[in-house]
Amino acid sequence: MLKYLSATFTLSLLLSTPIFADATPTHLATPNHGDTFDYKLQPTKVSDNIWCFLGALEGPTKENAGNMVNSCYVQTKDSFVVIDSGPSYEFARQAYEAMNTTVANLPVKTVITTHDHDDHWLGNSYFKKEMKAQIIGPQYINDHYKVGEETRMFRVLPKNAIKGTEIVKVDKVPTEGLSFSEGGEKFEIVPIGTKAHSVEDYFVYMPQRKALFAGDVAMNGRITSNRDGSLLGQLKAIEMMRAKEWDVFIPGHGLDTSKKGLDEAEKYFTLLHKRILEAIDNDVELTDITTEVTMNEFKDHAMFDVLNARNVSDAFTEMEFAEE
Repeated sequence: MLKYLSATFTLSLLLSTPIFADATPTHLATPNHGDTFDYKLQPTKVSDNIWCFLGALEGPTKENAGNMVNSCYVQTKDSFVVIDSGPSYEFARQAYEAMNTTVANLPVKTVITTHDHDDHWLGNSYFKKEMKAQIIGPQYINDHYKVGEETRMFRVLPKNAIKGTEIVKVDKVPTEGLSFSEGGEKFEIVPIGTKAHSVEDYFVYMPQRKALFAGDVAMNGRITSNRDGSLLGQLKAIEMMRAKEWDVFIPGHGLDTSKKGLDEAEKYFTLLHKRILEAIDNDVELTDITTEVTMNEFKDHAMFDVLNARNVSDAFTEMEFAEE
């Protein structure tokens, strides 16, 4: 019976995952017990000069080897700029080779890391070792990750996917924000300035292309994990992104890269904030908050059952202290 229920739940989750017309996941990876895990990566063109590897709407597993994150390449006149290099050296290597094969044979001079969660930046080790690329990202990585240490990805990914991966330091921290041009393309790295999805988040905006790379301050098609974040910080990040004009919106996780790509995250955090405040006004206790605030509008989204209840509990605790 347990096996039947487990199989039924898994099938239900898979069938309820939203499918967007804009893109499909760029992997069909399966466990590979040979010398090297084959991610089967193919880039998706989301706009002129912008390609992304769009990961699965799930957490990291041995089966997907961390290919559940969005890693993007911007083609300039003489290079690629990478935004979030992915979960491993092998992922970054295979993604870069796929770009060379299908788009252009160009070096990577700059890698931008949007925050410290390791599924987004352990690929930096490939670009630093092979191309001496400049790594731009959060100070938090330099302060809290030591060379030689093993992060979550080292424990979750199969050995033939994580092999060769090393922690490398960030070269430049854009604490006050950073605007730069490379190969004729303009980039703005915008700090949120407060805890949002993580302790130190950035998004990347390309004013000429009207493209915004959100990092994990916005996801779609799945529920976010706000375990290291802040409800109020997320709302601030959404407001900051709304102040920009974009036609292409690329979430840290999710397949919808259209102009509506932020809508789900905005709705989720706005409703969560409103309902938590109402619960506090009605003297709801922490022990009851997840039954009072369910967020069931999002129950068909991937990872709802895994992540939503904690998001609600953490938001309640945060807002209780904010009200005092």
